[in-house]
Amino acid sequence: MTTSIERPLEADLFTADRAPVETFTRITLPDAVRDALGERLLQVTDPLADIDFSMARWLQIFAGLPTEVFQQLLDFGRHIDTAGVALVENLPVDPSVPATPTDGGPSREKSTWVAEGVLLGLSGLLGEPIGVLTEKAGRLVHDVIPVAGGATTQTNQGSEVFLNFHSDITHDVIGRYDIANPDFLVLSCVRADHEGMAGTFYADARDVSAALAPSVLETLRSPLFRLNAPGSYVRDVAGGGEVLSDPVPLISGDETHPEIVISANGVRALTSGAQAALDQLQSVCRAVSHEVYLRPGQALLINNRKGVHARSTFTARYDGQDRWLQRTYVRRNLWDIRYRVTPEDRRIHF
Repeated sequence: MTTSIERPLEADLFTADRAPVETFTRITLPDAVRDALGERLLQVTDPLADIDFSMARWLQIFAGLPTEVFQQLLDFGRHIDTAGVALVENLPVDPSVPATPTDGGPSREKSTWVAEGVLLGLSGLLGEPIGVLTEKAGRLVHDVIPVAGGATTQTNQGSEVFLNFHSDITHDVIGRYDIANPDFLVLSCVRADHEGMAGTFYADARDVSAALAPSVLETLRSPLFRLNAPGSYVRDVAGGGEVLSDPVPLISGDETHPEIVISANGVRALTSGAQAALDQLQSVCRAVSHEVYLRPGQALLINNRKGVHARSTFTARYDGQDRWLQRTYVRRNLWDIRYRVTPEDRRIHF
């Protein structure tokens, strides 16, 4: 359950009452390890020019971490019984950071690639980073930045509204938006928001299921919901209209290791009982969530199937010093989504 904490930039970043299952973990690099990692990442230039070479290079670099830390990172992506979210801290940062872009795209002023090395290096320990043409134009590194025109939207451009608990999903012509979606997200902080008030929340399906009444959980496990396509797809492809999935349950899988999916851009319940269950689901997610206030040198590893995430409101000034996160979509297995791959790039998908 989320509790209130002080939120200055220097504050401790996580607080929550503990559930019986460990669904949050923290991984901290020793100072000497951070410094050595940073020195090696500083030597990497233009890593996106040959991404597969760079991924191999980053794997070599991150393999030099202490074995205990290296195993923690690997185990997070391997096992069904591990935590659904991990805060990795004391990571290296770029020596200098240019102005935060204001258009939601990458900076053209970065002269070093430490942040990208951290982001994609961690991603490579979980699986394979992928791009989706309708999300950030297929880029592997997503710059998550407030954009004035999207301030009140349920997208990563927003700031003025609470971004509801959701999964990152992908529109798919097969009618299921929960098949080709990322298995993991990595969120790395380049710059915090001005007041340090932007919170990232994570609610694990195990905690959510335990907190729901059995009858509500049964409804959420029934195919009584249709997911709306991501906001980027609706905006850029569908002309603003709803593009709904086939009916699906929001919680599925066995009771011990459930999977959850919620679309940020809206879920359409098919019955009044399903709508009531959906309303309770958002409330319970908030009640059991872990809350993190990301700072430079920190990254969140998020299992996109074990849980759902959200973001608080914060003040954007569009002055070059706004909150700036970088994000990757990660799949454990690219084979299962081979029907979506583009002919030009084996990491980029429709």
